[in-house]
Amino acid sequence: MAGFPDTDRIGTSECAPGENLVQIAQILKSNGNAGELVLGFRDIYPEDIDLKEPVFIYFDGLPVPFFFEEFRLRGNSKAVARLTGISTPEDVAEVTGKAIYADWEEPDELSLEQDGLEALVGWRVLDGDSEIGTVTSFVDIPENPCIEVRTQGGELMIPLHDDLVSEINQKDKILRMSLPSGLLEI
Repeated sequence: MAGFPDTDRIGTSECAPGENLVQIAQILKSNGNAGELVLGFRDIYPEDIDLKEPVFIYFDGLPVPFFFEEFRLRGNSKAVARLTGISTPEDVAEVTGKAIYADWEEPDELSLEQDGLEALVGWRVLDGDSEIGTVTSFVDIPENPCIEVRTQGGELMIPLHDDLVSEINQKDKILRMSLPSGLLEI
């Protein structure tokens, strides 16, 4: 699961080594008597969840893994689900109100083809070591995607060709480019 920038994170001091748990949902209530749960999602769309991966609920300060047995969307931010091991009204009562977490690692490298150019909005753009400006949007021109950059002199459109991108620093949100001379004067 990618892209949980504003979620509550449980640090590795509270998790098993290597886990980076992020809250993705809240168990709101039961749905019937067969252990179905109504889940409310935070900062993600329910359809973005990898249903084959475990989710975690904390009991006594420890993350306990559960897997989805069933999952049905209900609107844009809710779903009805069944989790392994939760099958009775008593089980449901024990987890109602609890948060659901997922293991999420921030990707090492941004893939423009996979994540889309809108992931770069707000990033700083450098030409070598010189700052050009901040990405404000993208223009999806077939075979020639471009970003719009706000500079001190106004807006500038820069092509996002692989040969021009020299570094993508996701941690600091910096796009370092190696632009041909004269491109910034156009």
